Parts: sequence; C-alpha cells; structure tokens
Amino acid sequence: MSREQFYPVAYYYMYLSRQMDEKFKELFRKGYVKGTVIISIGNEATTVGMALPFRPGQDIFSLLHRDLAAHIINGETPLSIMCQYMANQNSPTHGKEGNVHYGNAHARRFPMISHLGNMLAPTVGGVWAARKNGEDVFGLTTIGDGGCSTGDFHESLNLASVQKVPVLFIIENNHYAYSTPVKNQYNCKRLSDRATGYGIEGKTIDGTDVFEVYTAVCDALEGMAADHLPRIIECMTLRLEGHAVYDKAEYVSEEERHEWLKQEPLKKARDALMQCGATEEEILSLEESIRELVDQTTREAVGYPRVNPAQHSWKIHATPSVENVKPFKTSSARNLNAINAALDYILAENKQAYIFGQDIGKYGSAFKTCKGLFEKFGPKRVIDTPICESATTGFCLGASQIGTFPIMEFQFADFATEAVTQLGLNAGTWFFRTEKPAPMLIRLPCGGGINLGAFHSGEFEGLWSRFPGLKLFYPVTPQETFEALVAGFYDPNPCLVFEHKLLYWARQGEIDFDGDLKAILKPRKYTDGTELTIVAFGAMAETAISAVTANKYSAEVWNPFILNPLLIDPIIESVRSTGRLLVVQESGATSGLGDRIISLITRECFENLKCAPEIISAPDTPVPFARELEVYYIPGQENISKKIELMIGEERE
Repeated sequence: MSREQFYPVAYYYMYLSRQMDEKFKELFRKGYVKGTVIISIGNEATTVGMALPFRPGQDIFSLLHRDLAAHIINGETPLSIMCQYMANQNSPTHGKEGNVHYGNAHARRFPMISHLGNMLAPTVGGVWAARKNGEDVFGLTTIGDGGCSTGDFHESLNLASVQKVPVLFIIENNHYAYSTPVKNQYNCKRLSDRATGYGIEGKTIDGTDVFEVYTAVCDALEGMAADHLPRIIECMTLRLEGHAVYDKAEYVSEEERHEWLKQEPLKKARDALMQCGATEEEILSLEESIRELVDQTTREAVGYPRVNPAQHSWKIHATPSVENVKPFKTSSARNLNAINAALDYILAENKQAYIFGQDIGKYGSAFKTCKGLFEKFGPKRVIDTPICESATTGFCLGASQIGTFPIMEFQFADFATEAVTQLGLNAGTWFFRTEKPAPMLIRLPCGGGINLGAFHSGEFEGLWSRFPGLKLFYPVTPQETFEALVAGFYDPNPCLVFEHKLLYWARQGEIDFDGDLKAILKPRKYTDGTELTIVAFGAMAETAISAVTANKYSAEVWNPFILNPLLIDPIIESVRSTGRLLVVQESGATSGLGDRIISLITRECFENLKCAPEIISAPDTPVPFARELEVYYIPGQENISKKIELMIGEERE
C-alpha cells in the first residue's frame, strides 16, 4: 500500500487498540476484568505495522501480550477479546486461559504461553509443515527484549535458519523486561546483530513509526520469498504504561518518560494521516465511531453469563478417530528390531510422517533404532536436528497443527528434561486450550543397566505422568514395543513411548499385530497366580518374571503398559483376588509411579488386602556409573524374591 492507502487503515487499528486498552484499565478498576491485565499502549505502531502485510488464515502467527491489534487484524473480533478479558462464557477460550493467553490454532494463530521463548519454535514448525505441503506460507512470531535472553529464542532462530524456514522474528524492544532495563539484559549494541550468528539478515528500526514497520516487514517478506531464510527485525518501541495495570512503573525516570512521550506512536500516526489528506473532522468522526464500537462491545460483553463449570469441557485428550490400520507380522524380533520395524511401517504407510532427532540420519541414531530409514525414505523425512531439544519439540508441536505427523527421538530420556516446558506445559495442554489435537510421537530411550551413569540412565516416567494431556506408553516385549509406537503415532495427542535400553537386546519374540488399535490399550499380564499381584515397569518386568518363574511363585506379573491415563481395572481385579500387591520399579522410591499405583489400587481394594502393599525401587539417588554400584542400585531378582517370600509367608530354596 502507498502511504495514502496505508494510513487510514493503520490508524483505525491503532486507535481501536488504544481505546480497548483504556477500556480494559477502566474495567479492571471496576472489577469486571481480573488477572494480569497487560496492555499495548505505546506498542500500537509495531503491532499494526507488522501484522498488516500478512494473510489471515494462511500465514502462521504466534503473538504476544502486547499485540492486541495484530489479533484483530488477523481475525479476532473486539467482542471476543473483550469477553476473553472478562473470562465469560463467550470468551474464545471459554474462560480456560488468562486474559492475554488466547489465539486460534484452527486459524493458524497459535495461543500464547507465559514462557515467552517457547512461543517461537511452534511457528517455525508450522511454516515448515505448510511448505512441505506445497503452501506458499510465511510466519510471524514476536518476542520482547527480555525474551531474547531465553535459550529457546536462540534454539528457534538456529533451527529456522538451518531448515530454511521463512519466519519473521519481530523483537519488540520497549527498553524494559517488566522492570529490568535493557542494560541488565544484553551487552550488544542491537539485538538484531544476533542475526549474523545464524547466517541471516537482521535490522533495527523505529517501532513507533507504523509505516516504517510496515515497509520493513514487506521488504523482509520479499527477501524470505527469495531465499526462504528467516529474518530478524528489532522494533525500538515503547511501553507507556507499567508491565500490567497494577504496575505504576516507578522504575522509569521522569526524564525517560518525557523522551518517550515525544515519540508517542498514535500521535505520530494521526499527524501522518492528516498529511495524507484526511481532515480533522474526518479523523474526529473516525475516532468517535471507534469509541462507540468499544462502548457497544463492552456493553454486550458485560451481558454474557459467567462460565458454568458443570457445562464446561474438562477434556484434556482428543478422541482418537483411527481404530484399525494395516496388520503387521514378523518373527524373531528383539525390541530394537521392533522399533525399527514400527518406524518403517509408519513412514511407509503415512506420507505425512516425519522423524526428527539427533544423529538419526546416516548414523541411524545412537542405538541404531533408525538404521536404514534415512537411506529408504531420504533426508526430507528422516531429519537430523541441531542439539536443541526444546525447540525441536516446539517445532514438532507446530508441525502437528498443519497436517503433518511428527515423530521425535530424544537420544536419551534424560535429555527430554530440556523440553519440560515445551512438552509438558505447551504440547500437553494444547488440546485443552485450543480444542485442536496435537498428534506427536515422542520416543524416549531410558533406563539403566548398561553403565552410562547419571545423565544417560533415567526413566522419568514419574515426572511425565504429572503433566495432564500427555499419554505415556511403557512396553516390555517386542510385540508391545511395536504396538506402543503404532498406537502412539495414530493417537491425536502427544504420546511418549519409553524404550528401556536394556530391553533393546533382550529376548526375541514374535510380532503379530492385527491392526486393531483399540485392542492395544490394556495392561499386559505375563504370569498367572493366586497369592500375589506384581506390577512392574520396563526392565523390572523381566526381572520380576524371572524371579517368579525361577522360584515357581504363584504370582501374577503385570505391566500397566499405558502409564497415563492409567487403565488398571484388570490389575485391580487381580489384587482383589490375590489380596497382595507388590510394585517393582527401577526409578527411585519418590520419583517413579509406584506410590501412585499403590494409592489407586489401595483405595479400590482396601478391604481385600491381606497385608500392606510393598514397593521395591532404586534408592533416591542419581544412577551411579561403576558397574558394581549400578548392579547394587537397580533392584535385582534376589531383592524381589525376598520381598515376595515375606509377603506370601513362605520361603523357597
């Protein structure tokens, strides 16, 4: 657009944003709006200028709390935003999210989380996926000067550059991260200078000049169309109020505030509009119509009822739609072979399936579970990533929203702790917040027994089970391993599959999968008995089976298989019958799921119990490295046998 075409449009959105922010402040004082009411006053030029060149519903966005006008430009109505701030029944999140935490994943406007750096990678993944599907799509993601210090900012930039994903990273530099001035945040001259480290272009502009922002973004889009590389634009913008309505911003000096007011973006845009030919009367008329719109919107929003918890959807998991898939059968497979076969099966049957991870390409992954897949399916579907676990997880989340089905391998389950926010708090809550599924398959090689020490031997099933929205599978046999990966892939939720490394080379078995996905979702029983029920995870299941069979104990050994949500009704029935419960886990006593299993079953079977439930676990220490220490650390067959004999009251030779 020319200046004459641009300013009437830009000023409309800027003035609308300002009036809505003023109304939010008023409603907060009156008690209609609660929570962290963050407003955009001073940032209107940046947010309007950056948003206008993009295409709503086609391009992919992640917007922050001071990007009010950008939400409206890209399809959100003033009424829905007003209702969001009031958390009423008509809010776009139905009262589930905070007042600034909204978006529309169905319309490719990803919702905000407060962990600001984690907003970036999903946009990169979304744009990547759209372009894989043949769409001419760009991305816009915003971050503040403070958020540029987060690891995810750098991980996401690097990943976007390496994968050549055309996403525009807008840095909204308003001189303060809450109350921390930029002098305490970074030591470079310009934040845009960081672009050089990632082999991309960056520039710093006046973020209070809406037309300068607009033209810089248009130029960036032209450049990205040519080379497909991301860009950084640092907008030197303003925050003319405190961080939120309750913040009086005493940390800003009067001299600084006085200088800011000279650059006030709304006044600059109004003056430019007059220079483009608009009269004072026309501008006053426009402003009056916007104020009336905001007042009318407020009256309507106030009239909507509060959310009703009884009518509220509390679903945290999307419902699977695929029930039957192609059968698969093979013989003499170990767990390592089962994983490779499952990944081959998935990639062959689903052209939109992609695998991401470190060293999974030509090397075939750390434990060779991906061996041969790179050669068969090529580098566009088996994708080596940089060491950026959090950004890769966010990338997969974004890709899952645009018609692709990502599979991510962590080299070790221990490394998944790098992505706790992205996986547990962003992906795990995605369906609850957006009502849009997030199908992601996450592979976690886990467990000890092969002398790798504290940072390569953890399971962490207890940690991940605490995040609502995730699904957890922990297979033992080759059959279960194949089924867990296939079921997790076709499930529309983020699914984690724990692969105990010691079981990669364990006993061989047949895989005979009939394609019925619903039949997979059940606990697995390995032995029959009448005196004791044993629940065991991972390699501990094999150890428990060995103890029972070697000594001919009359005990049932169970693997829950699905650890979240727990489906343990058959195990409860077993305990009702045997009257005794023993849980065996490799994780430490307080870090695994054993306590939870005991709690759930005891509640259901208390009157049936003949003795107190028991748990065998590793000590609450890190996994030691030396073989002698690790053998002592991990519960063994002897430990299990002694505990069984104490519980059933008889001793075996």
